[in-house]
Amino acid sequence: MNFVRTESFRRDYKSLPEKVQIALAKALGFLLIDPRYPSLQSRKLPGTDIWYARIDRGYRFTFQYGRDEIILRRAGTHDVLSRERR
Repeated sequence: MNFVRTESFRRDYKSLPEKVQIALAKALGFLLIDPRYPSLQSRKLPGTDIWYARIDRGYRFTFQYGRDEIILRRAGTHDVLSRERR
């Protein structure tokens, strides 16, 4: 599977601290290996087809499954989840 990055994800990524960017790269590697990898704590946002996973204690990223890809939607602090629910 390949990643497709939305423009929102690209903007979010650029605004993340470098330490979090590195942790996100590691989390994305785990996502490719196993979406249920324990440290990701992946869950589906209720009432949507959007998933979220843990980058670290304070940061999350959201994604969706496409036909042959994983679409990376947003990344940031916990408030990124509430932005997805709108």
